[in-house]
Amino acid sequence: MTEQHSHQFERGTDGPKVIVAGVDGSDSSLRAAAYAGGLARRQGALLAVVYVQPMLAGGAALGAPVAETTDEIAEELVAQIRDATERVKGIFDVRWEFHTFRGDPYNGLVATADQLKADAVVVGASEQAGHRFVGSVAVRLVKAGRWPVTVVP
Repeated sequence: MTEQHSHQFERGTDGPKVIVAGVDGSDSSLRAAAYAGGLARRQGALLAVVYVQPMLAGGAALGAPVAETTDEIAEELVAQIRDATERVKGIFDVRWEFHTFRGDPYNGLVATADQLKADAVVVGASEQAGHRFVGSVAVRLVKAGRWPVTVVP
């Protein structure tokens, strides 16, 4: 009688294969992306950089061009990532991709991490004072307990 092994998806058996980094343009999120890039390089993992463009209903009601502003931020983030990867090309090579869409940052990161079967999520610590009381995206990701979450100051 021979043993048959089922080929099922396993998390964490050979190190991370996909690392998701949440960015929003803040200094802490850019440090988180750099940290995640280092992890991805050392592990040979894919770095998935995710920018969830917030839906600001209040700003839209006031006539603010919210969608144009968040699109500009997304374009600037991609340009910064491309510039950084070009500077280190041939020295440090990292496979990366950029994902952006509109929605709630927490739900967007969760959906992307699930879709990509992420092994780890890296985000920057919130720079907003109110989040100490309400709860930041980072705290919510940690509480979800679905992936190892690294919060970079």
